[in-house]
Amino acid sequence: MKKFMALILLLLPLSVFASASVGLQEADIDLSDKASLQRGAKTFVTYCLGCHSAKHMRYKRIAIDFGMEDADVLKEIAPVGAAIYDQMHSAMNGHDANKWFGTQPPDLSLIARSRGADWLYSYLKGFYVDKSKPLGVNNTVFEDVGMPNMLWQLQGLQTPVYKNTAEGETKVIEKLVLEEEGTMSPEEFDKTVNDLVNFLVYVGEPVQLEREQMGKYVLFFLLMFLVLAYLLKKEYWKDIH
Repeated sequence: MKKFMALILLLLPLSVFASASVGLQEADIDLSDKASLQRGAKTFVTYCLGCHSAKHMRYKRIAIDFGMEDADVLKEIAPVGAAIYDQMHSAMNGHDANKWFGTQPPDLSLIARSRGADWLYSYLKGFYVDKSKPLGVNNTVFEDVGMPNMLWQLQGLQTPVYKNTAEGETKVIEKLVLEEEGTMSPEEFDKTVNDLVNFLVYVGEPVQLEREQMGKYVLFFLLMFLVLAYLLKKEYWKDIH
């Protein structure tokens, strides 16, 4: 067994494989931008909810946090037939998911906290054509990804540009080139993806803004308490030498 593993390690540098060297792009997250959150929620329901759920979120919570009327949320964001107190459950059942993808797509309630906003932003923009894969696509951030590019109609089709390293033994993706335009311009698509990521960050922690605001009050209270404690200490110890 040891000889076999050693042989594999010796042969590995001789093989030619593709890997991505494209770094993560920075997402512009602003949870106070209600318009961005609304657009992101609509994009999520339209393009993601068919496979992925966000079961920790209810449409009623979206209405409250976004300052929207219940009827507007049901009309502009929620899928047809949803009720205002429904959770954001996927329309796909487990049997179909296992049949089509080999596994059930994960719930995305906490994906932004798990992966990070920059990772999600780069991942959603990082799909490229790879005819060697079952779904015809690959990803610069998640190699051998097991899901299709659901936003391809908006983005268009990208192809990789490779650069050779180590005397041509390894192929590395240097950048992606838009070969076939989508319905959106690159700038419009970037904004759409950013809105979607903004919404997923919100879903991961809906009370983030309130928590940060409360933290300021807590720090101010602790500072005032420190001053009072110091003055009290001086008062008690002033006659002790």
